[in-house]
Amino acid sequence: MTQHTLSETTTEALFRPVMVLMSGRLLGFIAAFAIPIVLARVFDQHDFGTYKQLFLIHATLFGFAQLGMAESLYYFLPMESQRSGAYILNAIVVMGGAGLLCALLLWWQRDVVAALLNNTELIPYIPYVGLYLLLILLGLVLEIVLTARRMHMGASFSYAGSDLLRALFLVVPVLLVADLNWLMTGAVAFALVKLIVTLLYLIRSRDIELRTDRQHLRRHLAYALPFGFAGVIEVLQLNFHLYAVSFAFDAATFAIYSVGCLQVPLLDILTSTTSSVMMVNMRQKVMQKDYAAVLAIWLDSVRKVSLLLLPLITLLLLVAPILIVLLFGEAYRDSVPVFMVWTASTVLTCMLTDSVLRVFAQNRYLIFQNLVRLAIVVLLIQFFLDQLGLIGAVLVTTFASVVIKIMALHRVSTLMQVSWRALLPWRSMMLTTLICGAALLPSMLIMALLALSPLLTLIIVSAVFTLTYALLLLLAGPVTRNEKSQLLAWLSAPLLRHRINL
Repeated sequence: MTQHTLSETTTEALFRPVMVLMSGRLLGFIAAFAIPIVLARVFDQHDFGTYKQLFLIHATLFGFAQLGMAESLYYFLPMESQRSGAYILNAIVVMGGAGLLCALLLWWQRDVVAALLNNTELIPYIPYVGLYLLLILLGLVLEIVLTARRMHMGASFSYAGSDLLRALFLVVPVLLVADLNWLMTGAVAFALVKLIVTLLYLIRSRDIELRTDRQHLRRHLAYALPFGFAGVIEVLQLNFHLYAVSFAFDAATFAIYSVGCLQVPLLDILTSTTSSVMMVNMRQKVMQKDYAAVLAIWLDSVRKVSLLLLPLITLLLLVAPILIVLLFGEAYRDSVPVFMVWTASTVLTCMLTDSVLRVFAQNRYLIFQNLVRLAIVVLLIQFFLDQLGLIGAVLVTTFASVVIKIMALHRVSTLMQVSWRALLPWRSMMLTTLICGAALLPSMLIMALLALSPLLTLIIVSAVFTLTYALLLLLAGPVTRNEKSQLLAWLSAPLLRHRINL
């Protein structure tokens, strides 16, 4: 198979599933993104900081309690579809047991947890976190199963519905009564609904036989536990800076820092969706020992993520001062520098190295690299906090991520037996970066010359940047003929609708 043919086959295998999954997740993007924005307006800074601390506890234990069981379904389901029910049930039972243990420990040690986060007002709400965690873990497998079985449209609807439902259950109770008890009750109710939907799908699927199988459980655990342990280390290093800031400052200051570390859902959607599809396709090629196709899938995935992620990061950096104040209010202006550093660091996620390591079952190496990253953060964070304040915490996390990304790329190059020159689509990434820089110029000119309201400035600047980037991409960008056709169709869609209306 020629390189040209391989590339087109790869593009077809990746582009449609990724776009289907992304379309569903984008429907829930606005609703999910609205949750912290609404809560920041309803609660004062102290209560908002308390809310962020509660969900920091959840995020930490959520990473721990999965034990690698859910993500490992991407490894097992494509190659053992006839035994999928056993692997799915394994994941549910193991994660459910881990979730129950976490819930009990949270209830028993709630005073200690509150002291760790320097906020005694957390104590009455911590049991809610445990129950929410348990229910979420039990219903976690739905979208993973749908994606691994190539039911991309179903996964798309599930992602969208889940995000919309979560936003409703968290926001509506707080709008009725601005109280953290109502917030956590809504969260638990959402998790229960998600669990019911997951169980109904699994029970009614004729080709999924949920059954226990000790032999497959041992094999599942043998793969998942090292991966899960790597995940535990990853969660620790990702969240350690948040715990350090929470312990060193009060809840209101933590609220400012947590807003600066805002997780823009669209960034996660772009990377996680592409990664999920990439892992399923790569795993099949690895089983066939078609390593040329594996490399092609990797290069095409990184190229596509870069085409979408780099302009989004560039735009966020440009509008950061307007965006943060507009969304969260003047009280959070001090979050802007943290947000800019945090957003810039996400450029590293363009290189989907962890997904490749999972496909090649490099779980022990994942453990090693995450231990190195955690060690860097733990050893340096106090110095960075003392010297630079809040921004120091995010800088040390970024530095650790850069070190680990270099290590991961070296490992991937060894696995794929390619040089660093062939490891990444360097020309495509550099050209995309240059186009992003060029697209900034008219947007910056508008911001300098026009004195408009923040909302209008944000809308106009975002529209000008997006259209400029799209046009430059068509003229000189690293895109295929099919991608140019689809981009032209997207750009011309408003004009066609206008003609139809006329």
